[in-house]
Amino acid sequence: MTLLCLFVLPFTGWSQTDSKISTDVDTLSIKIGEQIKYTITVETDSTNVVHFPEGQTFSPLETVEAIIGDTIKNNDKVVLQRIYALTQFDSGAYTIPPQRIAINERPFFTDSFNIKVGDVAVDTTKQRMFDIKPLIQVDRSNAELWKTLLWILLGLLIVGGLVYWFFLRKKPLTEEEKVALLPPYDRALMELKKLENSRYLIQDEYKKYYSELTDIVRLYLEDEVHVSAMESTTEQLITKLELLKDAGELKLDDETLKQFQKILQTADLVKFAKSKPASSVAEQDRKLVEQIVVKTHDALPEPTEEELLLNEEYLEELAKRKQRKRIYWAAAIFAGLVFVGAGVSVAYYGFKQVRDTVFGYPTKDLLEGEWVASSYGFPPVELETPDVLIRQEVKLPPEAEELIKELQSFSYGSYAGIFSVSASSAIYKEEKDPDFSAAVGATLATFEGLGLKNIITKQEEFTTKSGVQGLKTYGTGTIDGPGNSQPKKAKYNILSFGGKGFMQQVVITWEDGDTYAEQIVERILNTLDVKTQA
Repeated sequence: MTLLCLFVLPFTGWSQTDSKISTDVDTLSIKIGEQIKYTITVETDSTNVVHFPEGQTFSPLETVEAIIGDTIKNNDKVVLQRIYALTQFDSGAYTIPPQRIAINERPFFTDSFNIKVGDVAVDTTKQRMFDIKPLIQVDRSNAELWKTLLWILLGLLIVGGLVYWFFLRKKPLTEEEKVALLPPYDRALMELKKLENSRYLIQDEYKKYYSELTDIVRLYLEDEVHVSAMESTTEQLITKLELLKDAGELKLDDETLKQFQKILQTADLVKFAKSKPASSVAEQDRKLVEQIVVKTHDALPEPTEEELLLNEEYLEELAKRKQRKRIYWAAAIFAGLVFVGAGVSVAYYGFKQVRDTVFGYPTKDLLEGEWVASSYGFPPVELETPDVLIRQEVKLPPEAEELIKELQSFSYGSYAGIFSVSASSAIYKEEKDPDFSAAVGATLATFEGLGLKNIITKQEEFTTKSGVQGLKTYGTGTIDGPGNSQPKKAKYNILSFGGKGFMQQVVITWEDGDTYAEQIVERILNTLDVKTQA
């Protein structure tokens, strides 16, 4: 009972309305990770409204949980109790700040408590000590790359499918195409049969009837007999056929030629003189044309093997031409889609964004890759970076060795590259304030040693996400490009923090005008935090 009284430190307060507030903790000393029970008890009128502390109001101690205790009623009074479990994972001396309790919106504050958090003692004779394991290089995830490639492949498959369906596949022939592929003789007979079943004569359309009739026979003569019949007059066509007959290339009798000439003259009268023969005459002329086609076909000599071979080669070449035409169209449409897609992308995203997405850019890949959140050195520097920072072995000059007890440095990239970030923590041999000016000067001297010229320097205060104040040194400079290229402009940030006996520094460098690097720097600064207890 005596031991318990040593750890329970009560606080009691009264309001003008006879409300009573008391607080106590079960201990003032804990080990790292142990918990303190912090109890608030309020005795007040049962009609009053009481608000207890909520959230992380006990900082620097962390609230693990809040437990609602007993509620006891006594006549017109009520006793309310709230228990908080608090802890801390860093050793040192801490103060629990006064807590605000509101009764009917009127605030009351408790006293503060001083808490000591001690290290956990380790018996090295029983527990072996091991060196810190080195960082393991982890392969970068290729999930985003594979996702992009799959989308590109899907797009190409869709475009390829459309091109094949509309241009490359062998489509079913239409009726017109089937007729056009028939031999001239078969095609002429089919079209004459179709003309026989037409309604031209019933509808008194003799001009269309005779126009189609003469076109059928003229086209047949051009394809089969190889005479220019479509553009010839009646007299010219008959003369050409007579010449072929006299030369022995077309074995037609004179009577057939006279009948053909008469049909052509009738057709001319119908088309140009608006003559109208009897329907029986028109039907008879169609039959005579059919006989002329048959006789002409029979009168033609059989094609030689050489002619057949040439005809086959011609058809093959014709098929190849059609195939090439389809391929050209498909390629043109594909190129058009790519061109239009590229144009729309450039108009919407900008040329640089599209170019860097297609061909890649180092800082863009860093920005869109998988970031790493980690703590570096002691006292620790916490930040998120595009890649893990690698521990560096730093050789201190003799004058620095006299001041610095331990220096831990971690970095990614190099100051002379397109992007770099480094974090370092130094512990001094003496408990004194850090010299930010000297540290920044040493970093700028390193920049100059790497070829950075015309350095412009500015300074301002910087506050981390947890409220730690530091010094931000930033500016620009120029560095010679590779070979004989123009000098490049570079930018830098030097962020310095520290306290009695220690100092922390974060250095970031990048190319001026690199929008991806600017976004990387902004994200790093937004996540930067430091611990200020050495």
